[in-house]
Amino acid sequence: MTALFKFIGRRAYGFFGHLYRMWTYALASALEVRNVYFYRRQIIEQFYWIGVETLPLVCLISVFTGMAISIQTAYQMSDYVPRYMVGSIVVKSTVLELAPTMMALVIAGRVGAGIASEIGTMKVSEQVDALQSMAVDPVGYLMMPRVLGGLIMVPVLVVFSEVVAIGGGFAIAVLKMGLSPVEFVKGMRLDFYPYDVFVGLVKAMTYGGLITFIGSYMGLETRGGAAGVGAAATTSVVFSSALILISDYFITHTLLNI
Repeated sequence: MTALFKFIGRRAYGFFGHLYRMWTYALASALEVRNVYFYRRQIIEQFYWIGVETLPLVCLISVFTGMAISIQTAYQMSDYVPRYMVGSIVVKSTVLELAPTMMALVIAGRVGAGIASEIGTMKVSEQVDALQSMAVDPVGYLMMPRVLGGLIMVPVLVVFSEVVAIGGGFAIAVLKMGLSPVEFVKGMRLDFYPYDVFVGLVKAMTYGGLITFIGSYMGLETRGGAAGVGAAATTSVVFSSALILISDYFITHTLLNI
């Protein structure tokens, strides 16, 4: 029984310790935004790495996702509703859920793991300590540009994802299922609201901040050499993916029940 209480105590101590350090890093990163001009080069580099270099992967996945949605929708609803509703469901599901959430999970695997491994390598090789010895704040130099890049560039990627996914759904509906372009567009216009785009962008910005912050935090907390770097990258992806799905529920429940 004593060993059980010790185990629970150690786990609780570690959990609340992480929460405290994460809050400290988040506050420090927010305060470093005032130095955005000083770190402009690092910010632009993160914009390019998170946004431009991830765009081909996002477009590739999005076009096949849109085609799959279109085929699945037509298959499930062909006997119950008019065919033009395929366009409505493709647009609605893509804008509200699939584009922001699926792309966030993809970005977590690429960007989140990359950030954690990069900063983790700097941490175990004492490059972070070298920054501190030169009076450079690691949070401002390493974390803030990445978080800012995630907050801005992930919504941009999601917009591209939505356009490409809807285009893929349109192409497969017209070329493979015999829908006319007019029918598909009629379905798109029937149930489209600008507020849906707003909800999707709020999700994308939240996910972008979570992915880059968790990756940066795990990198700065890395211990134990190469094995620690690998563990940090893995933990970053797992935690980011879990938080994306959890926050997806709360954002959807909050914004779609107003």
